[in-house]
Amino acid sequence: MSVAGTVEIAIETPLTRDMHAMIGELNAILRSLTPEEANYSMTAAEMAGPETTLFVARVGGKVAACGALHRHGGGVGELKRFYARPAYQGQGLARRILEEVTALALREGLSKLVLETGYNYEGAKRLYEAAGFTSCGPVLDYPENSYSIFYRKPLAPAGAGPVRPESRS
Repeated sequence: MSVAGTVEIAIETPLTRDMHAMIGELNAILRSLTPEEANYSMTAAEMAGPETTLFVARVGGKVAACGALHRHGGGVGELKRFYARPAYQGQGLARRILEEVTALALREGLSKLVLETGYNYEGAKRLYEAAGFTSCGPVLDYPENSYSIFYRKPLAPAGAGPVRPESRS
């Protein structure tokens, strides 16, 4: 299936009715795939703070996909809440959102992006690996567990030249 309609990607608040519905949908899917102790969801309210920027892809005006940059100290940005609704999966929307998140992180001078995702989320693994993320040990304050995999990607400020991969932790 191809994307029908105009695709618009923009920064939006997570507090709208359609984003509440999408976040609820995502949380339900994650609960069905991951045990509660390894489920690190964020609510819409938690995503509304100044440390988080939510990008939303709309196709023909309908919410189709989302992804967020959550900032931590030390120049670290965390990818959160990447999701494309089933009817829009495989259309490159998450990749385009990831490009927007990465561009924002670079503009803000962040030094690396990190994330936690489920070991059984094949689409997520393909997305992040294709974008140059490498697997690593636990990031931030996430515990080691058999349900999670972790990724990181060093970032270089504009004009700084190539970034050397970090050693694995």
